[in-house]
Amino acid sequence: MLMISPRMASGMQEKQYTPSLLSFFIYNPTFGPREGEEEKKILFYHPSDVEKNEKIRNVGLCEAIVQFTRTFCPTKPAKSLHTQKNRQFFFEPEDNFWIVMVVRNPMVEKPNKDGKPPTIEYQEDEILDTVYGAVVRQCYSMYKLFNGTFGRAMEAGGVDLLTQKLEKFFYRYLQTLHLQSCDLLDVFGGISFFPLDKMTYLKIQSFVNRVEESLSLIKYTAFLYNDQLIWSGLEQDDMRILYKYLTTSLFPRHSEPELAGRDSPLRPEVAGNLLHYGRFLTGPTNLKDPEAKFRFPKIFVSAEDGYEELHLIVYKAMSAAACFMISASVELTRDFCEQLDALVGPQLTLLASDICEQFTINRRISGPEKEPQFKFIYFNHMNLAEKSTIHMRKTASVCLTSVHPDLMKILGDINCDFARVDEDEEIIVKAMTDYWVVGKKSDQRELYVILNQKNANLIEVNEEVKRLCATQFNNIFFLD
Repeated sequence: MLMISPRMASGMQEKQYTPSLLSFFIYNPTFGPREGEEEKKILFYHPSDVEKNEKIRNVGLCEAIVQFTRTFCPTKPAKSLHTQKNRQFFFEPEDNFWIVMVVRNPMVEKPNKDGKPPTIEYQEDEILDTVYGAVVRQCYSMYKLFNGTFGRAMEAGGVDLLTQKLEKFFYRYLQTLHLQSCDLLDVFGGISFFPLDKMTYLKIQSFVNRVEESLSLIKYTAFLYNDQLIWSGLEQDDMRILYKYLTTSLFPRHSEPELAGRDSPLRPEVAGNLLHYGRFLTGPTNLKDPEAKFRFPKIFVSAEDGYEELHLIVYKAMSAAACFMISASVELTRDFCEQLDALVGPQLTLLASDICEQFTINRRISGPEKEPQFKFIYFNHMNLAEKSTIHMRKTASVCLTSVHPDLMKILGDINCDFARVDEDEEIIVKAMTDYWVVGKKSDQRELYVILNQKNANLIEVNEEVKRLCATQFNNIFFLD
């Protein structure tokens, strides 16, 4: 991505280039141990039009780096390699299977006088290992969600089947990677929870129980409203990656407003007639279509004996979405989908209306929102809860933050410091732009605050953060 910043009255322009993906490959060193067989190691390589010898050379270099670093610490091989022009990230998700991502460092192209070629300055320190290391791990987790492990593909059809699956998945997935938008939220990989009062929460729990009892094929259910999670029957790590897929890929593809009123409370006569706004986001787009196909995406989630394969049914009414997971061994028919539509559609429509009403009342009680003097990111490692007032919008293709990238970089640096030690701690930084940045780590929770108070001193900043904790996190214990 290119950004141009005007410099000087002479009209000369400085070009800034954000980080970009140079290459992404997966290899297994045990597949081509002998000379002349090196190409067999390569299971996937992007971009595919790279000349064969260059692929072999790049994979061989990574293999050598990993082996060399193992001599210093056999249990912890290299995770990244820093060079002037790029950064390489290594990840071994399964024994002997290596994923490598090469990212070009951000750079500034400065024009020269007298027709000389421009000077290029690489900004090596702008890329954070923690952020892009997390992106590589996400790539594997997303592959595993839809395909199972690499080992599973090897057992089912050997190297040929694995390379087919990798090609099919990563060819599309890598196009959705927007590395310039990656930040601290990618490190956390958290889940945004929707705040609800007890009565509405009990209505949702009752709805889930009724549906699971009526349609006994359903094994797991997840309930979301406004892209935020309310209820999940899945394990945390499975829900974490499914949530990422839903909120950054599936929901944005179906984001057109279903109603002009957008979740306005329903008229009683509409509810009485059992009209509803429910529809399938996966599977059949129109149940009345005689040609409709009843195929749903399959996902893999962890089970007691390893993993289980499930059909993923995502059903939405207004801003409420319910995900139903059913064993992949069951064939889903038109009858089942019609039954689900008739049962879930009206109830989900009413629930969406109830939640919207409750949310509107709560906002009215809390009064008009003033522009706060602070912005924050909060993350809880125990339940993966995440909350950010810094991010206005975060999808796979766009990340709109309300603060300068330099401040996001400071947040990432503080997070790196927190990761190095187990103890609770607090870090306060004054940025060059006179903003104050505070990081607080306490009892598996992390809070990052950006304060726009240029004339404040350290004591005042500390008091302001305490006030924030008291108002926004009054039921959460932060050590002082």
